Amino acid sequence: MQTESIAPFLAMAVALAGAALVVATRHTPNLREGCSLVAAVVQFVLVLTMIPPVLAGGTLHFTVLPFLPQVAIAFRVDALALVFGMTASFLWILTTVYSIGYMRHGQEKDQTRYYAFFALAMAATMAVAFSANLLTLYVFYELLTFMTYPLLTHTGSREAYAAGQKYLLYQLGASFIFLLPAIILTYTLSGTFDFRPNGVFPPGTSATVLVIVYGFFLAGSAKAAIMPFHAWLPAAMVAPTPVSALLHAVAVVNAGVFLILRVILDIFGRDLLRELDLDVVTAIVVSVTMVLASLRALRLDSLKAVLAYSTIGQLSYMILGVVLLSPTAMVGGIMHMVNHAESKIVLFFCAGSIYLATRKTNISELGGIGREMPWTMAAFAIGALSIVGLPPTAGFITKWFLVTGSIEAGSLAVLVVLVTTTLLSAAYYFRIIRAAFFGSPPEQDAGAAQRAEDSSRVARPTNRELSPLIVGPLLVGAVLSVLLGIFPSFFIELARLALA
Repeated sequence: MQTESIAPFLAMAVALAGAALVVATRHTPNLREGCSLVAAVVQFVLVLTMIPPVLAGGTLHFTVLPFLPQVAIAFRVDALALVFGMTASFLWILTTVYSIGYMRHGQEKDQTRYYAFFALAMAATMAVAFSANLLTLYVFYELLTFMTYPLLTHTGSREAYAAGQKYLLYQLGASFIFLLPAIILTYTLSGTFDFRPNGVFPPGTSATVLVIVYGFFLAGSAKAAIMPFHAWLPAAMVAPTPVSALLHAVAVVNAGVFLILRVILDIFGRDLLRELDLDVVTAIVVSVTMVLASLRALRLDSLKAVLAYSTIGQLSYMILGVVLLSPTAMVGGIMHMVNHAESKIVLFFCAGSIYLATRKTNISELGGIGREMPWTMAAFAIGALSIVGLPPTAGFITKWFLVTGSIEAGSLAVLVVLVTTTLLSAAYYFRIIRAAFFGSPPEQDAGAAQRAEDSSRVARPTNRELSPLIVGPLLVGAVLSVLLGIFPSFFIELARLALA
């Protein structure tokens, strides 16, 4: 059942209004930050109002700007869109609270620009989540790139601008060379931009051309960080921690995965994917990404770099689950959009808390920090256990569905990959946990002492827990990671509706 509703448009518009209010109140920091927080809360409430009709099996539609009978900027909310939209809008609230504490304690410059572009990025994210067709998705997918660039380069350092250039090169290059041609070819072959549950291509379409189009879609989704289109993500770790959280959990990478899931489910459809063996090809590509990313994370010392490569691997978990094409694995893949986002944002919040309190960025420097910052490291441990997939965390539900689904699909190779990457992720996360709670503080060298004394831009390190505005969001996120593991039924139902 289709229902006309302005709600999806308003979810995007409230973020635009929030950006405008942030700029208008730039001379009053408390009011400016309040506007950002209120916009985030209102957006989440608007998304919550969409739950009843979607759970009833319906969809919400709203056309913003029609061009031709088959060409329009339009929104549609179904179960898959709601999974993405709910996750992103709720995490915007957490990230806004955390940002207030982080930006104030770190005495970051250009805070008005930061909050304004964060809101603009969330407007683009909602539009991507609720896109009714490829045209709408493409327009806002590209706008998301431009809205996040000022955030990535926020510090203004040479490293930040180098990372920003790499980000634009990968995103725009992949988009113009692969994604846009794929969309044009899709319209040429099918006569529509719309998403349709069983795919859009008519019978008799050349298999060779379809394989090429699918390959272009995969290569064009650089935000999903599938190797070899992943290098922008580790480079982006020079950004402030709240921006890293935006990239890894709230918006950007999930937008890339969401695009691929839409292509699999609503452009090609499961039957065509299986007929062309594209499910097998995709499974191989993402499995290689998962293994290589896990091996790379195991060798790194930088905490944020480890989290970055962990994200690269975890994104491919989502895609792998869906391309297994078994009902159980597909539910697990879709649920992992939520479970990974909730867990990974906790880990990045903890990394930021550690940096602000101690100026430490490397794992080798974290010996004994669990005794100095028990709340932060307890939350980190919960987030890490969830990524590894241990009960009672949300990640366990994902792993259970994926493992069961791989057995259901009769894929021993995928089962081996899942077990291998789980063991590797356990190895690199437990290395951090062991150092934090059972290690000894390293001797401070001259360089570390100098960094600790450098208070030219940020407050002097304290080696203890910081403001509740910083610790509070990471604890809330950790608790949610556990609650989603204990009470997963709501998102399981949404995931099943997305596949109905």
